[in-house]
Amino acid sequence: EYNGKYMLKNNFEYSKTLLDLAVKNDIKFIYASSASVYGNGDNGFVEKRECEYPLNVYAYSKFLFDQYVRNLKNQKISIQIVGLRFFNVYGPQENHKDKMASVIYHFHNQIIKEKKLKLFEGSDTFLRDFIHVDDIIKIILHFYKNDISGIYNSGTGRAESFLSIAKIMEKLYEDTKIEFIPFPEQLKGKYQKFTQADLTNLKNIGKYNDTFISLQDGVTNYVKILKESNGYYK
Repeated sequence: EYNGKYMLKNNFEYSKTLLDLAVKNDIKFIYASSASVYGNGDNGFVEKRECEYPLNVYAYSKFLFDQYVRNLKNQKISIQIVGLRFFNVYGPQENHKDKMASVIYHFHNQIIKEKKLKLFEGSDTFLRDFIHVDDIIKIILHFYKNDISGIYNSGTGRAESFLSIAKIMEKLYEDTKIEFIPFPEQLKGKYQKFTQADLTNLKNIGKYNDTFISLQDGVTNYVKILKESNGYYK
């Protein structure tokens, strides 16, 4: 989304409205922040203001709401407020996300249509922290069951390349080839080339100690569902 006013109205102002409603009605509030607030991650991926440098209007809207939540510390608020900075989430039930669905979903559709996986040139150096949606659900439920507030990274703490995913998927389909395409001009300067969640706060302050699904297992299981039911849980 390139319309800044639209994004701020629907992603920032609306989030404030929901939080204010939760505060007034004594309802716990767990919301989706985003790893996009870190930008290039030049200063690391720790839940600190000095690490945050959003590169686009979506990331900026998430960044603004996180600041709004942080500023509430000076007020007497009794409800639980948790912001979870989702890293690269993938897995079933994401068909509605269209262009914003995970790379696994798009690779699958490319393979079915063209027998190809199209990667941007340089994808062997584009590293992201990919986390399966089942792990995200576990993190959400963990905070739902425990009265812990704060903003926490929600990733695996491991960075993997887009090429790694392509190679996993290449072996799961017959007669499939990897093809490299030019990097889009409109994404230059607005694209995160590296993300890796620092899980120190999630584990120590957030008390989350569950293990994460490996990329190999997560992609393999997701591909099975994509083949059987187009990515929907039966």
